[in-house]
Amino acid sequence: MLFKPELKDDAKTAGKRVARGIGRRMVSLTVTLLILGGLGYLGWNAFHQKQSSRGGPGARPDLPVPVLAATPRTQDVPVYLDAVGSVRALNTVTVRAQVDGKLIKVNFVEGQDVKQSDVLGEIDPVIYQAQYDQAVAKKAQDEALLANQKLDLARYQQLAASNAGSKQQADTQRAVVAQQEALVNADQAAIDNAKATLGYTKIIAPLSGRAGLRQVDQGNIIRAADVTGLVIITQLQPIAVQFSLPQQQIVRVNAAAGKGVLAVDVFGNDGVTVVDTGTLKGIDNQVDPTTGTLKLKAEFPNAKFQLWPGQFVNVRLKVETLEKAVVVPTSAVQRGPAGTFSYVIGPDNVATAKPVVVTQQNENDAVIASGLSTSDRVVTTGFANLSDGAKVLIGTDDRAPTADLAPRKRSRSPDAKGDAKGGQGKDGQAKEGQAREGQGKDGEHRGKGDQKGQIGPASAEPSGGAAKSQP
Repeated sequence: MLFKPELKDDAKTAGKRVARGIGRRMVSLTVTLLILGGLGYLGWNAFHQKQSSRGGPGARPDLPVPVLAATPRTQDVPVYLDAVGSVRALNTVTVRAQVDGKLIKVNFVEGQDVKQSDVLGEIDPVIYQAQYDQAVAKKAQDEALLANQKLDLARYQQLAASNAGSKQQADTQRAVVAQQEALVNADQAAIDNAKATLGYTKIIAPLSGRAGLRQVDQGNIIRAADVTGLVIITQLQPIAVQFSLPQQQIVRVNAAAGKGVLAVDVFGNDGVTVVDTGTLKGIDNQVDPTTGTLKLKAEFPNAKFQLWPGQFVNVRLKVETLEKAVVVPTSAVQRGPAGTFSYVIGPDNVATAKPVVVTQQNENDAVIASGLSTSDRVVTTGFANLSDGAKVLIGTDDRAPTADLAPRKRSRSPDAKGDAKGGQGKDGQAKEGQAREGQGKDGEHRGKGDQKGQIGPASAEPSGGAAKSQP
């Protein structure tokens, strides 16, 4: 039997369908809102952490930054002018023969140290010995003739005194004797000349120094007109270094030289080790117009022969000494867009950037003209996560901070603090939430190793347990 549904049943069924549709939409909307809220919270949290890590105005890092600190000190600091110079022999002599002849003997070895007056070589003396003997014989002949003429003069003087002889004859004989005496003196001069020439057959070292390579071999004819000579001798002890300074330093160098002798240092090949120390000996009287530099010359003992002629060396000239200057490690001086500055640690261990004026600096120390005092503490290591107004944790040299290649999240939550403390238990096991941070290859927590990398004890700050994650 067919029947027609009643209208009430249709209305009820439709109402249930509409209610179920509305419920589904509400659930979907609620889930969507929850997802959007979670994503918004995560984004806000990430943005807040990024701003905190950048150290914006008034921001403070969650944890103190581990650093090393030093206190400025006062000391006398020497002021140097650096230059590049060349080593030159203090004296250089080309030993040449003074007479012509055959070189019959060479008495030195190439590269040998010789002393002044040493005989370096000998020339065949036969011809010059004969000339000397001839001059001696000529003098003996003239002396014998002079003796006879003096006897004649005495006789003529006696005859003239008794009027038995002419006075004119006596005067003439006196002139003859004077002429003969002059001839004897000329013979003596000829002897001296022949003796000197004979002495030139021995080639003598004019100064002490190092002999170079031999230019003439034994058996060759050597001449006084030869340009090369026998050998070149250079004086190595002491030795000279010639260097140049910019013309802007002329007044400074002259003022320092007027107060006393200036010290000059020469560096070795490494550019750090001082191999010899000497004194400034001379300043050139004019500036080189092509380079705008002034030449200076210094003298060094060169006791260990570490300086060699022709060598290029780094030179520094001490011009003055800054007395009681404020000195800090060079690493404490940082450079920014506004100039040089240093992080000064206050009483509450908060680092503040202060501008400083640097007079001079080297690899180790920097001289501060203004901006710091001996009562300040400046940061020397740990600038990676440091910013103006950041709280720091000061360590010591034996527990220096180490770089963290993968910086970990900082947190002050009790859970994080408890986890950090729990990771240092006797069993050495890390909690499950810190598996990525503290577990090694064997699954054990590296609490002891991390603690060695810290620059200070964890209990020094309220968040000491989490300080272990600092880079």
